[in-house]
Amino acid sequence: MTPIRTLVEREDVFRAVAAAAARAREGRGGWLMVAAPPGRGRTAVLDEAVRRETGDGRLQARWARCAKEETAFPFALVRQLFPAAEYIPFAEPSGTEEQRIFHRLTDLLARAAVRRPVLLAVDDLHYADDASRRWTGYLARRIAGLPVLLLLTECREHPGITGLPPSTGTGVSLPPLRTKTVTRLARAHGLTAGQARTCAEATAGNPALLQALLADLAEVPDLAEVPDLAEAPDLAHGHPPGHPSETGPNRYRDTLVHWLRHHADHLTRHLCLALAVTAQGPGDATGLLREAAALCPDGRTEPVAGAPRYAELLRHPLARAAVLAAADPGELDALRTHVARRLDEQGAPAHAVAAHLLRLARPTEPWMTRTLEDAAEEALRNGGSAEAVALLRHALLGPLDPGRRAALTLRLGTLEFPHSAEAGIRRLRAALELHPDVRERAAAAPVLGAALAARGRTDTALRVLRQAGGGAGDDEPAHVLRAVAALIASHDATAWRDAVAELRTMAPTAPAAVEPLVCGLVTEYEAGAGLVSAEEVLARVRPRLAAPVHPVLRTAWLGSAATLLQWADRLEEARSLALECLPAPPVPPDLTDVGVQCLLSVSAEAALWAGDFRRVVAENLPLVEACAGQGIRMPHLISMVALARHELGLRDQALEILAVPGEDRADSSWEWNELRYARAVLRAAEGHWRAALDDYLACGRAQGARDFVSPVATPWRSGAALALARLGRAPEARELAEEELRHARRWGTPRTVGRALRARAAALGGREALEALTEAAALLDGAPAPVERVEVLIDLGRARVAAGLGRKGREDLREAHARAARLPAPDPAGPGDVPVTGRLVRETRQALAAVGVRGAPHTRTGREALTAAERRVVALAVEGHSNAEIGAVLHLARRTVETHLTSAYRKLEVTRRTQLAASLNGALLDVTSGG
Repeated sequence: MTPIRTLVEREDVFRAVAAAAARAREGRGGWLMVAAPPGRGRTAVLDEAVRRETGDGRLQARWARCAKEETAFPFALVRQLFPAAEYIPFAEPSGTEEQRIFHRLTDLLARAAVRRPVLLAVDDLHYADDASRRWTGYLARRIAGLPVLLLLTECREHPGITGLPPSTGTGVSLPPLRTKTVTRLARAHGLTAGQARTCAEATAGNPALLQALLADLAEVPDLAEVPDLAEAPDLAHGHPPGHPSETGPNRYRDTLVHWLRHHADHLTRHLCLALAVTAQGPGDATGLLREAAALCPDGRTEPVAGAPRYAELLRHPLARAAVLAAADPGELDALRTHVARRLDEQGAPAHAVAAHLLRLARPTEPWMTRTLEDAAEEALRNGGSAEAVALLRHALLGPLDPGRRAALTLRLGTLEFPHSAEAGIRRLRAALELHPDVRERAAAAPVLGAALAARGRTDTALRVLRQAGGGAGDDEPAHVLRAVAALIASHDATAWRDAVAELRTMAPTAPAAVEPLVCGLVTEYEAGAGLVSAEEVLARVRPRLAAPVHPVLRTAWLGSAATLLQWADRLEEARSLALECLPAPPVPPDLTDVGVQCLLSVSAEAALWAGDFRRVVAENLPLVEACAGQGIRMPHLISMVALARHELGLRDQALEILAVPGEDRADSSWEWNELRYARAVLRAAEGHWRAALDDYLACGRAQGARDFVSPVATPWRSGAALALARLGRAPEARELAEEELRHARRWGTPRTVGRALRARAAALGGREALEALTEAAALLDGAPAPVERVEVLIDLGRARVAAGLGRKGREDLREAHARAARLPAPDPAGPGDVPVTGRLVRETRQALAAVGVRGAPHTRTGREALTAAERRVVALAVEGHSNAEIGAVLHLARRTVETHLTSAYRKLEVTRRTQLAASLNGALLDVTSGG
């Protein structure tokens, strides 16, 4: 790449030089100082000015370029201007001798200028040796009568600024390049608008930095997207603290690094480092200067020239990364520690302090680890679990007593677990071993046990809990561990039976804080075994909801209680308990809490039973996807999402999520039974009755191994009976249906009984089927079982039509369609923008079409479908007016009123006048006004 000459916007300087040169040629010499901060192009301007003024031969040029390395050598500058002057000494002369030398040099210059005016060009006068600097002042005081132009450049921010007499010369400055000029230069080099903006912001108009950055961007176009390494560290890629990434700038970075290391004074260097570390804007330059000065060895506090300009430049991450690359590790650590401590003392948020602590090799003081821990919790509240993990990992590198190290390790393990089950389990096991106290180990063991259970290692989880409880005696902690172990044992059929037997033994003597969970788990077993009714369960659960519970068992107890409430069709109460403990997004749930695992399941299934299918998907799919491939099993949540998608009409997506890896190694956990049941439902919906029957029966065998005979959770007998009926195996279907109905009546909720009656109807057929469906419809009317209600109405409508009761049958089907339409609908379009219809809406439309109801499958429905005349008629009907009264008010014939009402019934998907108000969802005002 050809280097650019950044001489734009410098014509004012060249005009000033030309005027001074013209005066020198007339014998009226003087000096002109070009002063500018580093990188503004002083040397380039000097070279161009000399070229312009000496090109025609009217001025002769003598050059000198000062260097930092020659500052200590007397007359180093003068010797460049007068190389043939043998009387220039190499040591500091006495005062008298120095005056003699100065006079001879000035005389020599005057005699040379007589022949042709002279232009003395001196670059970087701030690096001149003291003797040469004094001669420059000597000459400037006598130059007015000589045909000489003394053209100098000097760094404006160097501490040794040269003072020259204003009577014989003047100074000019080099301002930064304007933003529009930088943009024009960048676009001329083929850069995009975004890259041009980066050039303007990352150079602050500095020509040297601009030239370097243009070269870098030509080679690395995405350089403008480099992350801000000066602020929070790159937790995902682990870049070393304070150093740019391998894809970072090269020439640009090197330009800044070279200046900081070789040309900037100590205080300026510290100011830039402080600005880079704190990433502050110009308004904070004074405060940051004080912080930087406090770190200087000599404790200087004088102001730094150009501090606002440095602050502006270092607002850009590229500049900050480059400045940090110039720092020594120890120097940078000291500055970060200092800034972090200052922020902590000022009460800054924990995450702001932790951003600096993370850049240290390790925290060295107790307050640092506390801050990192606080920042981790703050990040977690905002949904930043990965950030929280990084913060806690760093905190563990600091000074911690054994108990606190164990607690932090435990917390870290719980956060790591969802991202990598095995890594989280290793961390939790380490935390358990770190706890020095038996009681503390007993408190930590349930966390590891829950993680192991979620990983499918129930045996290991139970062994961990037994070992932890071995040293806890027979007091409350020991009972807590046994109760948790019993809940985890539900993932193993044999262990579950043994655990229930132990709980029954524990129940009479269990501590008050443990007894609710003991009761809840025993009741779960008895409910599944068909030994208690829903009313009996409610009588046990509700009084205990107000009882005090051990903190370790709180979520476990509420999970058990919510499960029982859900089975008893108290869906709102169940979800309320779940939401009481589950965190609100974006905070992730703690999957190492076995109670939280239960509550997640209850929340999902209660929403599914209530017909809130979209909520099931929205709340659970992100968690299922986040844990996919991380070694955490979630068969139950997967089943709930699959069934919800099935109800929403998303068949392919439902089947896709049910393809769970590792099912061939499934254990006897109840969660796999849910998965088998969900797959059976989907296969039955596709008409694959043989495959569905196999899945239903497999679910039944697994449930039987757990003594779970009730249809409250997975009504496999109902599903199997329907499949057998479709396969023409009526006797087997009747046997299963009758058994299902017997268990359902024992439990006693409308959902279970109505569902069993539907299965019985399918198995029996004829008049008995009609009686069973009629009873089921009556039971389900008003029950919180919208799916079962619609399914029964569809079967009842078909049965009535088949029995010659066409009008009633069509009314049932219309009601079924209206109820199905009120369930949460799928998104307007599914994958690939293909329209999607909910399962029950589709089935009711098909049923209506089959019995001759024209237009039913695709009729436009809803309040918006009403005509203006229909809205007026409906409004009066809702107010209670008869058809004759409506006709009189609107001046319509009675038959016309009836026609409008019939059409409105169809569009609002209702079957009678009393349903109109509810179908309008409180929008009577809009209907009345014709809106």
